[in-house]
Order: sequence, then structure tokens, then C-alpha cells
Amino acid sequence: MNLKQVPKKYSGIRRILFAFKYSYRGFVSCFQTEAAFRQELALMLVLMPIVYWIDLPLSHKALLVMSLGLVVIVELLNSAIEACVDRIGSEYHALSGKAKDIGSAAVLTSLLMAFMCWVLLLYPRFS
Repeated sequence: MNLKQVPKKYSGIRRILFAFKYSYRGFVSCFQTEAAFRQELALMLVLMPIVYWIDLPLSHKALLVMSLGLVVIVELLNSAIEACVDRIGSEYHALSGKAKDIGSAAVLTSLLMAFMCWVLLLYPRFS
């Protein structure tokens, strides 16, 4: 293909606006189709006020918030993996199952890390 035939990519503020639009569409799509994503957002909405209510150093509060954000990010990536695998085909394939299982393991790992972060930072406060 001749380089002159390739459409010009957006640049500057227009590129940023389109990137935001596509990210928003992905977020909404995941919210509409993924129950686990909705559950993790609900958990985040319940726990976030606790971060601001409890008297902790700002660095501890940041770690608690980031641990929740990590869970949401990993769930988004897992949902993307699952969508790609599902697009390839509906028949069972060992590698498709492996990809989905590894994505699920990543989500579980991020949940366990968040849990441990909350326990380690809040236990001394309440013991």
C-alpha cells in the first residue's frame, strides 16, 4: 500500500478526545456486559468512603485506593482477553481455555493483593 493512501492519524487534542471517546465506550461496554466488573465497581464504591473516613496517613490512603483501582484495571484487561477469545470461535480449544483461565487468575491475584493491602494497613489501626 502506498503511504499516501493511508489516512492521516489524528494528532494533538483531537487524538486525545478520540482516545477518551474509545476508552469511555470500552468502559461502558464492560459495565453493560460483565457482571464481575459491576460487582468490583460496587465493592469499590462501598470501600472508597472508608478510605476518607478513617484517619490514616495520605500514603496509606493512596495505597488503599490504588489497590482497588488495580482490581478494576485487571478486570478490564481480563474482559478484553475474553472478548478476543470469544471472537475467534465458540468451539472449545485448550489455548482459549488457558487464556481465559490465566486472565481469571490475574483478577483473583489482584483481589487477593487488594485484600492483603487493606488488612495490612487497617489491622494496626483497629487492633
